[in-house]
Amino acid sequence: MVTVDEVRAVASTLPRSSEGVVRGQVKFRIDGRIVWLALSKDGSTMGFAFPKELRQALVDAEPEKFSLPRPSDLRYHWVHVRMAAIDADEMRELVEDAWAFCAPKQVAEEYAAAQGYVESGTLEAEGG
Repeated sequence: MVTVDEVRAVASTLPRSSEGVVRGQVKFRIDGRIVWLALSKDGSTMGFAFPKELRQALVDAEPEKFSLPRPSDLRYHWVHVRMAAIDADEMRELVEDAWAFCAPKQVAEEYAAAQGYVESGTLEAEGG
């Protein structure tokens, strides 16, 4: 199980990410605009950016861990995870992937290279 403070510690280190509180709910934005991560008021659930075309497969694969957003939010690239169902490593992966999904491509590539996830220039050389 991970805590809200652990999520905040990871999310706050990502380039161009900023934290805000909206109606008592912690949300992270990129460049002050795009919400890419949100924590439920009680800290039990983390909502995060995720490709719409892949989220049903994610939920179907691990329904005890992941869930779809409420019907009115299905138009967004969004999914939820139960904080009690993940460990620190999985949380870091979900948070970094959600951020990279919304961050400017060059910023995400530079971060990935700095973290040693890819070699510098690898994504450009592969066309992606």
